[in-house]
Amino acid sequence: MTDFKKLAEQYKSELLDSVLPFWLEKSQDKEFGGYFTCLDRKGDVYDTDKFIWLQGREVWMFSMLYNKVEKRQEWLDAAIQGGEFLKKYGHDGNYNWYFSLTREGQPLVEPYNIFSYTFATMAFGQLSIATGNKEYADIAKRTFDIVLSKVDNPKGKWNKVHPGTRSLKNFALPMILCNLALEIEPLLDPDFMQRTIDVCIHEVMDVFLRPELGGLIVENVAEDGSLVDCMDGRHMNPGHAIEAMWFIMDLGKRLNRPELIEKAKDTAIRMAEYGWDKEFGGIFYFMDLHGHPTQELEWDQKLWWVHIETLISMIKGYQLTGDERCLEWFKRVHDYTWSHFKDQEYPEWWGYLNRRGEVLLEGKGGKWKGCFHVPRGLFQCWQILEQLS
Repeated sequence: MTDFKKLAEQYKSELLDSVLPFWLEKSQDKEFGGYFTCLDRKGDVYDTDKFIWLQGREVWMFSMLYNKVEKRQEWLDAAIQGGEFLKKYGHDGNYNWYFSLTREGQPLVEPYNIFSYTFATMAFGQLSIATGNKEYADIAKRTFDIVLSKVDNPKGKWNKVHPGTRSLKNFALPMILCNLALEIEPLLDPDFMQRTIDVCIHEVMDVFLRPELGGLIVENVAEDGSLVDCMDGRHMNPGHAIEAMWFIMDLGKRLNRPELIEKAKDTAIRMAEYGWDKEFGGIFYFMDLHGHPTQELEWDQKLWWVHIETLISMIKGYQLTGDERCLEWFKRVHDYTWSHFKDQEYPEWWGYLNRRGEVLLEGKGGKWKGCFHVPRGLFQCWQILEQLS
C-alpha cells in the first residue's frame, strides 16, 4: 500500500523548507536585480552572467507559488525584482529576448533562442496574475505573438542551416507551446486559444509521435512530417517526450478528452521503458533511434530534469487514469531520483550524473539549471500526492 500522505509531506517539505529558501537566499542579485544561477554546491556564486531562460523561469516560479500556494511577500518581492530586471534589460526594446546578459544587464548573446521568448511569456503571464499589473500582461501577450510568428523559423536570421537541403522541424517548440498556452490562457482570446491548442496537440501527438516506431516520439522530422534517416532525424530525447506527456495530460483534463489523457499516459510509459538504463538505472539523456553511436558525447549522462519530469508524468498519469504501471514507474524513478540527485549535505539537487549515477558537476546551478525543474517538480508531485492521500 502506497502511503501518499507521507510522500506528499516529503515533496512539500523539500520544496518549502530546503529548495525555495536556497534560491531566495543565494540567487537574488540585491545590487543589480535579477538572479544568479551559477551557484556551487553550497550556493556561492561562481559566475555572474545572467541567462534569460533562467531569469524568466525564476520569475515564473515565485509568481506561480505566490498565486497557487500562499501569498508570501518574499516570493512576490523576488518575482517582481526579477521581472523588473527582465523588463529593463532582457530584450532589445521590441521584445526580442536576448539569450544572456552581463550581471549589470548588458547584452552578451543575441536573441537567437526561441525559448528566451517562451520563458519570458510564462514569467510575465504569471507575474501579471500575481500583481494585477497590466503592463506585465501586455509584455506576455506581445511576446507570445512573436513566438507564434517564429514557429516556422524559430532561430530567424541566426539560423545556420542552409535553406532547402534538409529542413527539419523540432519537437521542443510545439511541446513548450502546449504548456505555454495553458499558462497564459487568462490573457488569450478563447477562439485563438483553442486554435493554438489544437495545432500543438496535433503536432505533438500526430506528427512527432510515430505509430510505425511502436509509439515512440522523435525529436526531429522533415517539414512535411516524414522521418529522416540522419543523425538529427534519429535523435531521441526520452526526457523531453515524457515531460511533454504531462503537458498533454493537462490539456486533456482541461478539454475533457479522456482518450487524449490515455494516449499521453501510454506514451509516457513507453518512452520511460525505452529510455531506462537496464544496467545502471536512470533514464538516458539522448539515444539514437537505430542504436547507432549518438552525435552527443553526453548521451549516457543522467540529468536532473529528465527524472523529475518523469515523476510528474507518472504520478499525474496514475491520478488521472488509475493505471498501476504509472505508480510502479513513479516508485522506481522516485527511488532513483531521491537517492542520486538529492545532495544529502547541502540544499538543492545535483544536476548531472554519469551513467553509473555518480555526481559529475559539483554545482547546484549554471547556464541551464536554475530555479525551475526541481521546485516545479516538487510542487506538482506534492499537489497530486496530497490529492491522492
